[in-house]
Amino acid sequence: MAVTTRDYRVGGPEADRAAAAGLVEAEWFRPPIDPERLRQLQVRGNARAAIDTIAWLGLLAGFGYLAFISLGTWWAIPAFAAYGALYGGAGDSRWHECGHGTAFKTKWLNDVVYYLASFMLLRQPTLWRWSHVRHHTDTIVVGRDAEIIFPRPSTPASIALLFVPVLNVPKMVVRSAKHAIGRIDDEARSFIPADELPKLKWESRAYIAILAGTTAWSVAAWTIVPLLYVGLPTIYGAWLMIFFAITQHAGLREDVLDHRLNTRTVYMNPVFRFLYSNMNYHVEHHIFPTVPYYALPALHQELKGYLAPAAPNTWTAYRDILSTLGRQWRDPAYDQLRDDVPTVPDAARTFVNTGHTVWAGDRHDGMFDLGPANALGPGSALQVDIGDEAYALFCLDDGTLVCTEGLCTHGQAYLAEGVVIDCLVECPKHNGRFDLRTGAPVRLPATDPLALYPVEIRNGRVVSSLQPLSDEVSS
Repeated sequence: MAVTTRDYRVGGPEADRAAAAGLVEAEWFRPPIDPERLRQLQVRGNARAAIDTIAWLGLLAGFGYLAFISLGTWWAIPAFAAYGALYGGAGDSRWHECGHGTAFKTKWLNDVVYYLASFMLLRQPTLWRWSHVRHHTDTIVVGRDAEIIFPRPSTPASIALLFVPVLNVPKMVVRSAKHAIGRIDDEARSFIPADELPKLKWESRAYIAILAGTTAWSVAAWTIVPLLYVGLPTIYGAWLMIFFAITQHAGLREDVLDHRLNTRTVYMNPVFRFLYSNMNYHVEHHIFPTVPYYALPALHQELKGYLAPAAPNTWTAYRDILSTLGRQWRDPAYDQLRDDVPTVPDAARTFVNTGHTVWAGDRHDGMFDLGPANALGPGSALQVDIGDEAYALFCLDDGTLVCTEGLCTHGQAYLAEGVVIDCLVECPKHNGRFDLRTGAPVRLPATDPLALYPVEIRNGRVVSSLQPLSDEVSS
């Protein structure tokens, strides 16, 4: 039988086909969950992430020291193996969580760990931040998702080489070198905003300088030891990253709008969950990316009745994955049937459709009713749909009510489903943030401000003219 392959290049002809099929920046399935419970799960803190980060870096330093004092003996091999796994393997989930901005409550702590882990993995921070935004927007949509690691058909040799990335890492270094001199490739341009592109040059130059300095040190001292600590662990420790990453999407459906069909949750032991930062609850993470990693087990308990049963352990997951990849090697069109995904009736989004003024008051002057004032507690949000337009009503921690446009200006996600943090709202799709006092974007990938609308309370109802405040100021 002839084997047909698809073009997995981002921005290639498959991207046009995906757009025509309605798969680009589409609305994904979300199972029902009590809004108050979701808000509880979205709460972030610094303590748990700090403990986990200190433990990770402490283990990294400890095994690095053991490797150093073991140089010249066989004990150096297992010591460096553990060091590499923590550096080039466990660093991936730290990069991931801090990239979403959900690990720590404090922004700069997320940024510090994100940039450190990005270097450990030799991932340009800006490039991979926007690549991951695209991954969450169009998960496993061919021609759109830059993070599909198993294009069909994947041969046994290509799968094996992932565990020892002697080809992929040099390609990443070469790509960084090109970006360092301003040669930005078309794939990067396809998903990174133009005003973010200059960052690639300076980040790449920093990476190249560090790697060049480490290499020069090794050459001058005529020893490979410095490179065993910086640079090479990205290669010899990557096996752990791949070991976990394969469980996420491998072998599952392409071009669907239901994460239950293209993403996998696997039960893992406590050691694996620490190394992987609970990303084994991967379906849950994709559906609700605003939930921090330490709350994912609790989120799983809330959602598991609506999801396919989780793989009982890593061994079972791998057996299923390798069997499916083997069949797709012979028949790239083969899709594993997911008859274990529950049918969820009435799980579509619901909106408050109140129309024009309906409250019992003495004025009907074209104001719009946004709902009862007591419907929102501090730190909560309400979706309001009037005609063809969507709006979001927020209650800040001090009780102040704020009305904004309902869709994120970046990813067209419903902001009322996001999490309110102090005076900020975080987009539920890509973790971009806006200041609800000004509408200004304060965290990427959000770059355009939100429109704000005036609100007042009449007879216990929140009402608004729904004329942007900027228009009222200018008039």
